Amino acid sequence: MSELWNYGPDSRYPAGARLIGFKVEATDGHIGKVDEHTEDVGSSYIVVDTGPWIFGKEVLLPAGTIERVDMEGEKIHVSRSKEQIKDAPEYEKDKHRGDASYLGRVGDYYGHDHHN
Repeated sequence: MSELWNYGPDSRYPAGARLIGFKVEATDGHIGKVDEHTEDVGSSYIVVDTGPWIFGKEVLLPAGTIERVDMEGEKIHVSRSKEQIKDAPEYEKDKHRGDASYLGRVGDYYGHDHHN
């Protein structure tokens, strides 16, 4: 499932681009803004500050869930619905950053949900 943790060839993510502050759109609407992101091969992800949507929570999305990065419009389109994202393992920055077992749980969650 390593492709889950890499930006897909169709995502149009230009390596090295800063995505902080980009709006994030689920398949059925806006979910928040990018708070942090990585581009480490095999463990790339974005962290989305959901603001009022899930009241102050952040969610971590593996790079493989990103369908398209719109650099001009500063928007990221992901291939999951709000419901799917809301039900993912909760992300707590202080607890989960760099935590391999947490990333494993997220990978299992989104991996089983793969619909391509």
